[in-house]
Amino acid sequence: MTTSFRISLRRGTVVTGKWKRRKYRVERLLGEGANGKVYLVHSDQGWVALKVGADAVDLQSEINVLQTLAKQGRRQAPAFLYDVDDLQGSDGRDYPFYIMKYVRGVNLSAYLLQNGKEWFPLVSLNLLNKLAELHSKGWVFCDLKMENVMVADYGHVELVDYGGVTAVGKSIRQFTEIYDRGYWNAGSRAADLKYDLFSFAVLCIQMHDPKRLHQLTLTLLPQNRSTEDLEQLIATNASLKPIAGWLADALAGRFADAAEGAEAWRMLMHRTNRKQAAPTPFWLKGLVAGSAIMLAVSVYWLLRMGM
Repeated sequence: MTTSFRISLRRGTVVTGKWKRRKYRVERLLGEGANGKVYLVHSDQGWVALKVGADAVDLQSEINVLQTLAKQGRRQAPAFLYDVDDLQGSDGRDYPFYIMKYVRGVNLSAYLLQNGKEWFPLVSLNLLNKLAELHSKGWVFCDLKMENVMVADYGHVELVDYGGVTAVGKSIRQFTEIYDRGYWNAGSRAADLKYDLFSFAVLCIQMHDPKRLHQLTLTLLPQNRSTEDLEQLIATNASLKPIAGWLADALAGRFADAAEGAEAWRMLMHRTNRKQAAPTPFWLKGLVAGSAIMLAVSVYWLLRMGM
């Protein structure tokens, strides 16, 4: 999705808040979505991210979520939201913006491309744990997708773009169709703790089989879409077979929340790692056997000499 407004901040532009008069120098565009654009900017606090939107009410809703999460978080945790103000665009209009923590790293797809698919199990577990933190506070992320998952060194995961975050039980305001449970006729668009796990399962499919997943969206009529189509895709992809059971449970809503899903994922990875553990090489087995025989012979002769 792209934004419905055309405000553009060039590199070097100094944004001055209309009310608090704090200054931010624009470095580059980080990304854009349905309700705003995010820029990397420099301030007295160092590098931070500035999100500007066209709709004050829409952006304020996102700000309210971030403020609530900050209050629910631990006191020693660093703040995510730093400032809220308005800026004046080149068209003379005022646009609301807020300043948040800059999350270093690259999006999920880029990270796996750069570091290899072997990082997929760990990064996925870290992502599930991040969702579990959100769920424990009574919120559902709702707009889980590649672009909204940032990964840094050693698979550390951060969620970005809280525009879709919704309190449990409320109607979902912002989502991306391909990850949406309702798009696949698999449930409502109400924010419950199983919604994010469905999106996560689709995310796993997209990471391993993006072409065929995209083809499904082009060929299936809306009324014919179902999780059976996704499960068929999983069953015919060798990379997804080891986690096929977990994905089926997530698509069917059998996990109560992300914490339960994360624990099941951890156990699955543990079993998979044990199965994939390299067997003892043949030459090593032979060496051990030979050493045992030599030891037995030595003991035999020592006993005879002692006698």
